[in-house]
Amino acid sequence: MFHKIVILSLGIFALTGCDAQKKSRINTKSTEMSTGTKTTSSDHQKDGVIYLTEGENKFLREYQMNVTFKGVSEDSRCPEGAQCIWAGVALAQVEVMGTSTRPMILNLASADYPARNYLQSTEFNGYTITLKDIAPHPKSQDGTKALAGKYKIGITIKKADQSADSTRK
Repeated sequence: MFHKIVILSLGIFALTGCDAQKKSRINTKSTEMSTGTKTTSSDHQKDGVIYLTEGENKFLREYQMNVTFKGVSEDSRCPEGAQCIWAGVALAQVEVMGTSTRPMILNLASADYPARNYLQSTEFNGYTITLKDIAPHPKSQDGTKALAGKYKIGITIKKADQSADSTRK
């Protein structure tokens, strides 16, 4: 009888110790999650433009979407200090994902060239996402290869125009 009581009490102590370990793990995971993803506030926006550096991920609460600036796939803009026939265009890849949608990569251009399928604005999940700024500008001595990983973009997100949709009345 005495052995049964000792074994039972040791089992209870072991289980309460496991429960305490679970609680400490949950607390550390919640602090890691709260610091892992950036959310937008007034310091990330200027005049409604949301700025992202290359590789940066932000969750935009007011739009309920996650935005990641993946990088620049093409930069044919005319370098500073050079004379060019064509001004060129920079193509930024932005991954967007709504809270109830799958991720989608948008190719946003620094200027509209519909003939080459370069668009400055694209619609996603009822919002129009527009590329407003892409920096830095290429220099004639370095070219665009020196800018890899150093790009920064500015985008705006606005509610899509409902009157343009002819399927709704």
